[in-house]
Amino acid sequence: MTGIVDLDAGTVFVGGGGPGHAQPQNLLLKYANRHGLIAGATGTGKTVTLQTLAESFSRAGVPVFMADVKGDLAGIARPGDPNGKLHGPFQARSETIGMALDYQDFPVTFWDIWGERGHPVRTTPAEMGPLLLSRLLGLTDAQEGVMNIAFRVADEQGLALLDMKDLQAMLVWVGQNAKDLSLKYGNVSTASVGAIQRALMVLENEGGARLFGEPALELADMMRLDASGKGMVNILSAERLMNAPRLYATFLLWLMSELFEQLPEVGDPDKPRIAFFFDEAHLLFDDAPPALVDKIEQVARLIRSKGVSLWFISQNPADLPDAVLGQLGNRVQHALRAFTAKDQKALRLAAQNYRPNPDFDTAEAIQAVGTGEAVTSLLEAKGVPGIVQRTLIRPPLSQLGPISDAERAAINAASPMALKYGRALDRESAAEILAKRAEAAAADSAGAGAKGADDDLWQMDREYTRARRYDPGLRVPAEPKPRARSSNSDSIAVTFGKSLARQLGTRTGQALVRGVLGSLFRGK
Repeated sequence: MTGIVDLDAGTVFVGGGGPGHAQPQNLLLKYANRHGLIAGATGTGKTVTLQTLAESFSRAGVPVFMADVKGDLAGIARPGDPNGKLHGPFQARSETIGMALDYQDFPVTFWDIWGERGHPVRTTPAEMGPLLLSRLLGLTDAQEGVMNIAFRVADEQGLALLDMKDLQAMLVWVGQNAKDLSLKYGNVSTASVGAIQRALMVLENEGGARLFGEPALELADMMRLDASGKGMVNILSAERLMNAPRLYATFLLWLMSELFEQLPEVGDPDKPRIAFFFDEAHLLFDDAPPALVDKIEQVARLIRSKGVSLWFISQNPADLPDAVLGQLGNRVQHALRAFTAKDQKALRLAAQNYRPNPDFDTAEAIQAVGTGEAVTSLLEAKGVPGIVQRTLIRPPLSQLGPISDAERAAINAASPMALKYGRALDRESAAEILAKRAEAAAADSAGAGAKGADDDLWQMDREYTRARRYDPGLRVPAEPKPRARSSNSDSIAVTFGKSLARQLGTRTGQALVRGVLGSLFRGK
C-alpha cells in the first residue's frame, strides 16, 4: 500500500492515474514551491483536493495556511470516522489507487479577523502600506496620492500608524495643513481627505477596523510544527469575510507581501517552508488596479526562492492573469462544464495548458471526469511538466466537513496563540501624539493671548500719557470743564477793562473815548 508521504523520495501522494488508476501520481516536494492550481466547477471536488494536499504537506512537516470559505475545512482537526457514511466509498477508492486508509487528525490553529471563531488576526496600517490600503478602500488615483503623502509625513515625523484611529488622526492633520504640505509634496485636496475618511468610516462600520491594531500577527506563529513534527494547519475563518471580498483579497495580498519581504532567500529547498492555499482566487484580481496586479505577479514569480508554495483555487483557470497562470507548474483540473460557446472556448484554452497525453483528448477528459477525479499535471525531474493524466484523487484522512462550535472553542482555548493575541494593545502612537501636540499648541496660544493683552494695555496707557497719538478705539473720560467764576471775584481793573471793551463796540462808547482822550491832550 502507498503512503501519502515518502520523505526519503521527497514525494506526496496525490492519487492514482493511468489505466485502472493504478499508477501513483506524486507531487515532488522540491518542486512544490513552483506553485500550483486547483480548478473546477462547483461540486467537482476542489475542496477535498485542497484538504488532502494540506494533509500531505502537514505530514511532510510543512506548515499550511488556507482560507475556509464554506466552513467545512475545520474537519481536518478531527480524524475521519470509520463508522461514517463516507467510509465505504473512501475505502473502495483507497483500494483502487493502492493507498492505506489511516484516519488521523492534524494540528490546527484557527484565525479570524473578527476574533469570533478563531484568534484575532491584526496588522497595522504601517505594515499594510498605502498601496494595499488604497485597494482596500477603493480610492481614486488622486486619493491614493493623498494617502501616500499621509504615510510619508507620518514616517518623517515619527508618528506610528498602528490602528484605525491613528490613520484617521493623521488624515485630519494632513487636511489642516494641506496648504503647507502642497508646497512640498504636491496638491493635497481637502475633498480627497474627506473621501478617504468616509471610506474608512464605511470599513469601520463593516467591522474591518478590527484588522488594524496590535499585537500584529507574526508570520513565525503560522510557521510552526507540533510535537510529532507535523506542520501546523492555519485555517482562516472566511465565511463572514467573503461578504467583504475586497477585505478578503487585501488580507491575502498582505500575507503574500509580508512573506516576500520577511523570509530570506533559500533557493530551491528540499521542501517548502510553508504552503498557502488561496480559495476563490479570482477575488485577488477582480477590479484590481494594474499596479496591484503587477505586485501579485512579482510576488508569484519571486517568492518561490523564499521557499513558499502558493496554490490558487478557482473555478476556471481563465480567472487568473496569464502572467500568474504561467508560474503554476503543478495543476489539478477538476471538471469544467461547457454549456455555452464562451464556456467551450474557455475549455479549449484550459486544455492547451497541459502537456498532451496520446491516450486521450485533454479537452474531452476535462468535461468527462467525475466527482473526486481530476486531470492532473505535476512537475517531474528538472521541473519538466508531466504528461496530463486522469487521476482519482485520494480520500482525506481527516474528517470531511465542519466541526461543532464546542470542539472549535476547545481547540482555541488550548492554543498558545490565545494568550498572545487574545487581548488588544493600545500604546502611544500617532493619534495620542497629535492630540498632545494640539493641547500644547492651544495652551501656548492662550498664554500668549493673555500676555499680549496686558502688553497692549500698558502701551496704550503709556502713549496716552505722552500724548503720542489719539486712538478712537480707546475712550478716555474728558477732563471736567472749569466752572465760571462769580463777577464778585473780579478786580476793579478787570471789571473796567471788560466794560471798556463792551463800550468800544458801540458809537456812544467810541465818542466818549474820543472826548476823554481830547481833554487829556489839551490839558497837556
